[in-house]
Amino acid sequence: MRTLKSLIMPLLVLAAVIFGASTALSQGWDAGGSIGAEARIFSDDPAFAAQEDGVQTSIILEGDFRWRSADRRHQFVLVPWARIDAVDDARSHADLREGFYRFVGDELTVEAGLIKVFWGVTESRHLVDIINQTDGVEDSDGEDKLGQPAIRLTRQTGWGRLEAYLLPGFRERTFPGIEGRLRGPLIVDTDAPLYEHADEERHVDFAARWSHYLGDWDLGLAAFHGTSREPFFVPSTDGQSLRPVYTIISQLSADVQLTRGAWLWKGEAIVREGQGDTFAAFTGGLEYTFYGVTASGADLGLLVEYHSDGRDNDPSVAPPTAFDNDVFLGGRFAFNDMNDTSLLGGAIIDVENGSSAVLIEAERRLGTHIFVEIEGRFTANIDPADALAAVQDDNAVSLRITRHF
Repeated sequence: MRTLKSLIMPLLVLAAVIFGASTALSQGWDAGGSIGAEARIFSDDPAFAAQEDGVQTSIILEGDFRWRSADRRHQFVLVPWARIDAVDDARSHADLREGFYRFVGDELTVEAGLIKVFWGVTESRHLVDIINQTDGVEDSDGEDKLGQPAIRLTRQTGWGRLEAYLLPGFRERTFPGIEGRLRGPLIVDTDAPLYEHADEERHVDFAARWSHYLGDWDLGLAAFHGTSREPFFVPSTDGQSLRPVYTIISQLSADVQLTRGAWLWKGEAIVREGQGDTFAAFTGGLEYTFYGVTASGADLGLLVEYHSDGRDNDPSVAPPTAFDNDVFLGGRFAFNDMNDTSLLGGAIIDVENGSSAVLIEAERRLGTHIFVEIEGRFTANIDPADALAAVQDDNAVSLRITRHF
C-alpha cells in the first residue's frame, strides 16, 4: 500500500515541473520535461516473502529548465526528477538530478551545485565513473545516478582538459524496499548506514581528472579521495536487515579509447585502497561496426569486453561484484531511420562458473514527442555461489513510454 511519505517528494516535483514550466517560459527560460509510464513484468514468482509478484508499474516525471545570460557567461541548470511506483515505497522517490550555476570565464569554467558527471568509455561496465552515487532502485545496470553536490573547476589547455572537484556532501545509495524485486533475502536498511569517517555524509571528497586526445587516441587520468560510492554490508543487530558501510577510499583510474576506421578499442582500469587489501580492476575490449548492412543504411556493431576485479571476496570487507572474471559479448543494431530506432543486446558471462546476465534494450521514437523503450534483464545458468544468485528469479521485461514536452 502506498504511504503518504513516499508520495510527497514526487508530487512536489510534479508541481514544480508544471508550475516551473509555465513560469519559466514566461520569463524567457528554456524549459522542457517529460512524463513517462513504465510497466516492469516479472516472469517468475518472487524468491522472498513480501516481494510483489507480476507487474510493477510506475510514473516518471522530469523537468529541464535552463537559463543563459546574453553574454553566455552565466548559466543556470535545473533538472528535477521523480518516480511514483505502485509497488515499492523505496522506488517512489524524487531527486534534483542537476541544479547548478555555471560561470564561463576566458580561461576557467566554474560550476557550483548539484551536478552529474560521466567518466568512461566501455559499454558493459563503467569502472572509472565515480563522482555520482548510483540510484540503485532504478535499474540493475548502475547507469542511473543521483545529483552530486560539487564545485567543479574546468580549464581547457593546449595539452588537455583539466577538472578539479570539491565534493562537500555524500549521497547514500538507494536500494529496493521490502516489496521490491532485484534484492537479496535481507533488505538494506538505508536509515542505518555506517561510516568509517566521523564526518559521515558531511565528509568533503576531492577528485581531479585530465583528459585529452592525441590523434586517434582519447585518454583520461583521474584521482579520487573520499567516501566510496560502493558500500559493503554487515548484518543488523537483530539479523533482519543489512546495514550499508561506507569507507574512505583513494582511487586512481585511467581510461583510453582508440578509433581506427570501423574499430573501437576501449579500456578502463582502477587501483583502489580502503576496502580490504589494495586491489586493481580492469574492463576492456573492442567494438567493430559493419556499416550499411541493409538497403536502408543500418549499422551493426559487435562488442567484446573482458572484466577482471581483484577485490577481496569477503562481503564484510569489500563491496560484492559480479565482474570479477567475466566476458561480455554483445551487438548493437542502429537502424539509422527517422525514428532513431536502435537495439542493443548481449550477455555478461562468468568465465569460471558460466553464470550469465543477459540484457536487451530497444528504443524507438513515435512521431515528434513520444519515445518507446523496451528493456529485458535475464539470468541464466546461475551458480549458487555467484553474486547473481540472489536475483535469479527476477527476470523481467520493462516497457516505458515517455512523452516529451
